[in-house]
Amino acid sequence: MERRVVISGCSGGGKSALLEALRERGYAVVDEPGRRIVQEELQMDGSALPWIDPAAFVRRAISMAIADWQSAAGLQDWVFFDRSIVDAASALAHATGEHVLDELGEAHRYHRLVFFAPPWLEIYRADKERRHSFDAAAIEYRRLLADYPSLGYEIVVLPKIGVAERADFVLRTLED
Repeated sequence: MERRVVISGCSGGGKSALLEALRERGYAVVDEPGRRIVQEELQMDGSALPWIDPAAFVRRAISMAIADWQSAAGLQDWVFFDRSIVDAASALAHATGEHVLDELGEAHRYHRLVFFAPPWLEIYRADKERRHSFDAAAIEYRRLLADYPSLGYEIVVLPKIGVAERADFVLRTLED
């Protein structure tokens, strides 16, 4: 059984907090490629940023997501990913019209269940790394809701509950 599990969905929907709770419980967690790229680019005054050069940004995200997927291959327990290759390939199609979703999505499989953080206005916050609006995040969410099932994944929408309860929900769902 595939042990690489994706937490995706709406930007600002509580994914990072959930993943931190899973990390604190001893699970391996792979941080979101997009956040890592933005941090690196801001630090070196780079331009591969979603608000400057979205195509360069998502191409870097694809490369990073593939490397993350490969590095988790030998792990025996659950490995939780903050977004995936599917998210990056979907963003590339949206930004440039390039369609690599099917090719990359089939070559790099994750667990069949993908957990989706729904749009949650009450907790959404923009910051120096997340500059897009809540409405833009909700549009991305709807796009991903279509893209994951097109590759055979089953979406499990996370309930809007506390972080510890969300972590319990994810682990219970995976064990069932």
